Parts: sequence; C-alpha cells; structure tokens
Amino acid sequence: MMAGSTGRDPLEALMHAVADVATLAGDYALGYYRTDLRVEAKEDGSPVTVADRGAEERARAWIEARFPDDGILGEEFGMVRPRAARRWIVDPIDGTKSFVRGVPLWGTLVAVAEGERVLAGAMYFPAVGELVAAAPGCGAWWNGTRCAVSSVGALREATVLTTDDRFPSDAGRRSAFARLAAAAAVSRTWGDCYGYLLVATGRAEAMVDDKLSPWDAAALAPVITEAGGVFTDWIGAPTAFGGDAIATNGALASEVRRALDAGM
Repeated sequence: MMAGSTGRDPLEALMHAVADVATLAGDYALGYYRTDLRVEAKEDGSPVTVADRGAEERARAWIEARFPDDGILGEEFGMVRPRAARRWIVDPIDGTKSFVRGVPLWGTLVAVAEGERVLAGAMYFPAVGELVAAAPGCGAWWNGTRCAVSSVGALREATVLTTDDRFPSDAGRRSAFARLAAAAAVSRTWGDCYGYLLVATGRAEAMVDDKLSPWDAAALAPVITEAGGVFTDWIGAPTAFGGDAIATNGALASEVRRALDAGM
C-alpha cells in the first residue's frame, strides 16, 4: 500500500494495520452503498444502518484476533478494555448522512492511540477509491504515494471547508467561520472526514469542525500533521480529543486560527 515502507518500525507496522482495518470495514460498508437500506435514528438523532454496525463488527473482530490486549472504542458499540494502555478507535462510516443518500463523500476511520498520542491513523473512502494513512515520522501516504498539504499562503487564494456552516451549537463560532469563509477564495461544506482528506492532499487549505467525537478525529490528526499541516482543537491545542478541530496547511495555520479567535 505505502510505497517505500518496510513495515519493520513499530509505528510503520501500525500504519499498515490501521489501513488494513479501514479497508476491510470500508469495503464491507461499500457493499450496502446505494442499496435499499433501512435507516434508524440513534438517541442523538443521527442515522445508523446495518452497514455501520456490520463494518464496525468486522473491524473489531480483526483487532481482537491480532491485538487481544488492546482496548477498542467504536462509534456504534462503545468501549472494551478501557484500562488498556493502547486503544483502537473506529468510525465505520463517517458521513452516514451522505452514505444513505448515495453521496460518495463518506469514509471509514481507524486510529491507534496511547492516551492522547495517536500512533497511526487511516482514512478510507471506498466510493471514490482513496486511502490515506499516516504515523508520526512515517509520512502520510495517499494511495501508495506520499502526500502533502498545499503551499497556498494567502487566505484570499484559499479554499476553506466545514461540515456544517450552521454551527448550531455556538453563534460566536458560526459568525467567526462566516468571516473566515468570506475572506477566502472558496468556501464549501464538503463535510465530515472528506474535507480533511482534501487538506492533507493539497486540494483545500483549511477544514473546521465545531463538534467532533474521538472516533471522528483521532485518525485525522496524524494524517494532517504528517502531510505537513497543522491539526489542533479550537483553542490551539495539538490534540484529536478536544471535541472540535481546525486543520490547515502549514502556511495558513496562524492566520486561520486568528480569524477564528473571535468565535472563542
């Protein structure tokens, strides 16, 4: 999958592993894509299908067979072995709203973390045939080739993205993103994990999310940073577990965060 990698380094081996799990789960979900699926509503109102649950079950079985002492945290089935030193974090379908409507911009996310340090992450987009995986010091690999964020250094030339430009939870953040979007060349809501893929591969300059769960964010952090970008929460902490996220290329990192400071 990742050209030039040997698999001998422990983090490199984990990078291959998360890519394998993401591919396994994502391909299973793809089998249900654009089929007549029954859509249920979870307690928070978000949709879920048999594809979400089945994909996570397959990811968990793969992990259990190979890393039986590790914890697993997944969106659909919660946490097992919470006291384990290392945990796998799985989102079987990030973008279920897109998935159930036949829109291809959904992905499967898998990460491995020790505490708040993410050791490896993978993002797989089966419907569009894109896979990116990364681990600290190992680079970010997009369909077998090293990828990098863009070099755009002026906000007026940038593309900025968000999952939902309504930002329903906070009016201040909603206004701050609106100002950021107005200053950029292009603003789009190519949301969920697909926006982060675009930043990591140099096709957009910033992706902003007002609310993220650990399974939404953990895989994103090493991909963005190993591609040369900056990944933080809204207060600027370099974490995937802050409950929100700002991902940018390197050149615009400070400017984008300054523009969003008014929403804090």
